[in-house]
Amino acid sequence: MAYLSWAESYVGQLRALAGDRVLLFVGARAVVRDDAGRVLLIERSDNGHWAMPAGAMELGESISECAVREVWEESGLRAAAVTPFAMYTGPDRTHTNMWGHTYQVFTVAFRVDRWSGDLVTTTEETTDARFFTAAEFPAPISTSVIETLADLAAFERTGHLVVK
Repeated sequence: MAYLSWAESYVGQLRALAGDRVLLFVGARAVVRDDAGRVLLIERSDNGHWAMPAGAMELGESISECAVREVWEESGLRAAAVTPFAMYTGPDRTHTNMWGHTYQVFTVAFRVDRWSGDLVTTTEETTDARFFTAAEFPAPISTSVIETLADLAAFERTGHLVVK
């Protein structure tokens, strides 16, 4: 897998064409757990927040391929099997980022069922990456982490896809 710069990415190219318009952003988020049940969090290089591996889908890939790629890009781990468990959609998911770009986000959350490799703590997109228990979560933490883990627990309890 080759790393794409922001300018080369689909969303980066679309933003250059669209200017300040609100864009629809389709992406994936991944919950990676180790054998002890700890959750992988990455410290984002753009805003310093701790979050789950996540990012925008590129042209030519499926949403599950996006989740696998984002895990690899942000942690060096190779996701071998993923299961979708939640979708986050709607106008309440509209956000303006630190660069003033506004997106209505459509995110699919995946549980990584099998993975391999050695954790890389620093990448193009991360300044740290580690596995944590919920009691150890670092700050500042992305608000999506707690919601996503609660939705994963609901999915694992009921077997029903969570749609918001």
